Amino acid sequence: MTEMGSNNIGTLDETPVGTTLTSTLQRRFFKVPTWWRRGGWRRLLGCCTVLSMLIVMYFAVSLFQVWSTGRSQHQGSVDAIVVMGAAQYDGRPSPQLQARLDHVVELWNQGVAPTVIVTGGNQPGDRFTEAESSTNYLVEQGVPAAVIIAEDTGHSSWESLQNVASLARERGITRIVLVSDPYHTLRVRLMAEELGFQAYTSSTQTGPVKGWNNFKRHLQEAAGVALGRVLGFERVESLAS
Repeated sequence: MTEMGSNNIGTLDETPVGTTLTSTLQRRFFKVPTWWRRGGWRRLLGCCTVLSMLIVMYFAVSLFQVWSTGRSQHQGSVDAIVVMGAAQYDGRPSPQLQARLDHVVELWNQGVAPTVIVTGGNQPGDRFTEAESSTNYLVEQGVPAAVIIAEDTGHSSWESLQNVASLARERGITRIVLVSDPYHTLRVRLMAEELGFQAYTSSTQTGPVKGWNNFKRHLQEAAGVALGRVLGFERVESLAS
């Protein structure tokens, strides 16, 4: 009897009283960081470091999304093709705008939509708006003038899409495909969705923005997307202007 008792004593459970498996795992694998336990300036510095890392990660995700969206091409029919405006030179589309319009012609010939919406106002002193220049170019390329709707007062992507939304509601247009440069398409798609559209993208791949300028535009658009998701795209556009 005595021998059995001594054996029992030797095999006692070493787990502290009141300790559960969950709490043991938490202490072992989810320890509170040392900088947090020490408090003071170390805690402040640690919080700033973690916040900075989260911001960098958020920006990196936004940059990847900008890049990947710019390389996607929507397949299927919609109510309207919406082309975002760019510079024009006295009625002649700039190379950047022309590349977008050439892509619109491709989509039109594929029968993607029965309507084309061109956008963009003008700068002080200009005789033509971006929308007017786009309309003239598309007609020259064989797109019927009767199917083109012009939004010719917007001076930013948000203003143009806001005006497009008003024109679209009058015509029952809800599903659109947005045409712009690759770096620009995610931001305008998110704007269009915020305005109530079911929006898709189809980027031109022949634009003149290449190399470092293209990379810089991707960085700028990633920042715009990241801020727009937090503050709202209308507010970000107003702050930028």
